[in-house]
Amino acid sequence: MSSDNQWSAYEDENQLSRLMKKSRDSPFVPVGIAGFMTVVSYGLYKLKYRRDQKMSIHLIHVRVAAQGFVVGAVTLGVLYSMYKDYIRPRFFSVSKK
Repeated sequence: MSSDNQWSAYEDENQLSRLMKKSRDSPFVPVGIAGFMTVVSYGLYKLKYRRDQKMSIHLIHVRVAAQGFVVGAVTLGVLYSMYKDYIRPRFFSVSKK
């Protein structure tokens, strides 16, 4: 059997390596994921002490806060990408002599 047909674990791209590659390409992806998980965890913690607020209203507030954090992280990522691709090369380019 030739070595070309054998399966290798190094060829298989697992979830962690994909996340690491994505975080190198756009660094605000892990920030968005971490913020989303933080907001959801805090919302579940506060679920116990919501007093007389209905559960559906509390869950809607948690969902809106989590989505707002993710949208903010995506917006910052787009602005950073625009800065890196357009502004920095135009104004801060170093001429090579």
